[in-house]
Amino acid sequence: MRHLLSAADLTRDEAVRVLDTAAQMAATQAREIKKLPTLRGRTVVNLFFEDSTRTRLSFETAAKRLSADVITFSAKGSSVSKGESLKDTALTLQAMGADAVVIRHAASGAPHTLASAGWTSGAVVNAGDGMHQHPTQALLDAYTLRRHLVGDGGRADATGRDLAGCRVVLVGDVLHSRVARSNVQLLHTLGAEVTLVAPPTLVPVGVGAWPARVGYHLDEVLADVQPDAVMMLRVQRERMSSAGGGFFPSPLEYSRRYGLDARRLAALPDHAVVLHPGPMNRGLEITADAADSPRAVIVEQVANGVAVRMAVLYLLLAGTTTGTTTGTTTGTTTGTTTGTTTATGTGGAAAGAPAGVSVAGERVDA
Repeated sequence: MRHLLSAADLTRDEAVRVLDTAAQMAATQAREIKKLPTLRGRTVVNLFFEDSTRTRLSFETAAKRLSADVITFSAKGSSVSKGESLKDTALTLQAMGADAVVIRHAASGAPHTLASAGWTSGAVVNAGDGMHQHPTQALLDAYTLRRHLVGDGGRADATGRDLAGCRVVLVGDVLHSRVARSNVQLLHTLGAEVTLVAPPTLVPVGVGAWPARVGYHLDEVLADVQPDAVMMLRVQRERMSSAGGGFFPSPLEYSRRYGLDARRLAALPDHAVVLHPGPMNRGLEITADAADSPRAVIVEQVANGVAVRMAVLYLLLAGTTTGTTTGTTTGTTTGTTTGTTTATGTGGAAAGAPAGVSVAGERVDA
């Protein structure tokens, strides 16, 4: 697999391999010196046509932690505002030698077009396209869930494990959420049981074909499912017309029926965790009591996002299962060994980095 465009592209083994590699990357981030030389000499371009804080900074941090050269492109202030097309922008980046392009775009399918049109020879990573997909967000959510529900909050080894039997409830604006679509697909692939809860007006047409149950009454679903995790989805008011566009009567009504507050938080099982992809609308889909609760792992999701995106970039640009691998090893009189591994051929998310993998001369254990 050469690109990461959709959570549906990942098999169970490929997804677990990304999560295992992310755990190894996270272990390196606990050290004083966090940088690895793995992608030294590679160029990663962040191509963002939509506003972003967490995702853009997370990918930029991940690439820099792997020693890649990073170019961050924002549509505002660029030639896009003068009418430049995606094709011409991509050709410009290709001429600059981009090895990977991380793209966020308002148009669903833009990353697939970029990956398949031949405008760039580099790997393409979808950082969110319209209301379609956001695969790395789903991966970091799955990593966070596995760490808490399978790995006992990081105290147990979860290597090679999936989320089989875990019950996850996604609540909120499913209609406009690429995070919901990606999570439903990936969580199902990993064996989790997924339930969606939303007002009927915020449930997509055709949701019956999704591998998830659908409910319309949050309190009833929480009592019936007894979830291991609840993920609150942001109400995407920028994709609605003024005053909610008729999707719900008022913010107060929405909060009363579908918001996570202290009462609903107390009704969850003791081990259950709360997630949110961010940014949060405090007081709408989640109250301060719930967002700041010790059971909320929202800030941890941000930290985990760096490790997961390091894993994705590593597997796409340096991980190999086939092709020719060349390496250079230089020793010193003190016995210190450094090395650089460059992959040619077809690398991708299917390319593994099992526990104990040597990452650019450094052995990284989960």
